[in-house]
Amino acid sequence: MSGYNFARTALVAASLCLTGSALAAPASPFAAMAGTWSGGGVLSTSDGQSEQLRCRASYDVLGSGDQLQLNLRCASQSYNFDLASEVEYRGGAISGSWSEASRNASGTLTGRAAGDRVEAAARGDNFSAHLSLTTRGGKQTVSIQPQGTNVTAVSLALNRR
Repeated sequence: MSGYNFARTALVAASLCLTGSALAAPASPFAAMAGTWSGGGVLSTSDGQSEQLRCRASYDVLGSGDQLQLNLRCASQSYNFDLASEVEYRGGAISGSWSEASRNASGTLTGRAAGDRVEAAARGDNFSAHLSLTTRGGKQTVSIQPQGTNVTAVSLALNRR
């Protein structure tokens, strides 16, 4: 085999190996979320009112990066919530559980994660919500659309501390 053909074959083989490993298992999005975050946002209610929120979040990435423990505490003039969840990532899918201490509520969490974005649905006995989370560098945006409650939306902008 000539040097040119050998180099071309080696390049093709290397490309196939890289492509195969990239397709084998998407990288967990949790690594970018690790750490402590703080910031604020807006909580909107069904009567058209809104209140400013102040929040702190802590994300602990466990295992080989495919497990996440979240603690999120937010407060406004009229509302407080203390959310905890444990989530697992497998091949683009996320699943886990959540609990909210001040309302004694809990349930399941399912969704998808790709790149810097997580889309999930939280369900409990008397509550459901759609969650969207985007992490880019030291900034994170969180959007929660609850159903079955007088809170209609929560929008947060957090910064890594």
